[in-house]
Amino acid sequence: MNLPDDGTGRSEAGTIVVIGVGQSLRGDDGAGLAAVRLWYATYQEKLIRPAVRMELAELPGISLLSLLEGYQSAILVDAVRSGSIPGTILQITEGQLDQFSSGSRSAHGWGVAETLTLGRSTVSEQLPRKIILIGIEAGQIKLGENLSPQVEQSLLEAARLIEQLVSEALDQA
Repeated sequence: MNLPDDGTGRSEAGTIVVIGVGQSLRGDDGAGLAAVRLWYATYQEKLIRPAVRMELAELPGISLLSLLEGYQSAILVDAVRSGSIPGTILQITEGQLDQFSSGSRSAHGWGVAETLTLGRSTVSEQLPRKIILIGIEAGQIKLGENLSPQVEQSLLEAARLIEQLVSEALDQA
């Protein structure tokens, strides 16, 4: 589900981007990618909404900023480490993201928290006004592993939350 390409590479105002973030070959770190894929498969008939775009970003680093540029709001879905039980779904505001920087419990070296902090200090006017992170508590993060059973079981809940937040954002646009 992508917006029609108008040739400018920019989206229209009032649009929403849903981005799954992670590494699909590193155990539960692929939870964000899997949740966004499930959301797309589950709600596909509702996804013919020109104001909503889906992206999957494996190891985006600071290129995440280019995926966010020009949108009114964004929903990011990623694995997190907060100390909760694996598979726990967390809804995190941008202001709460500093708790998940690399220095604490991020699943990435240069993670979403660090990238958004950099973006707000350099290109803030190009970023969505509202960014929400759906965090899926990771259990195992090992090279070559699949998602853990606890994280697999939480994906439907994450997909429902994505759809709820997209619907709310569309109502507010």
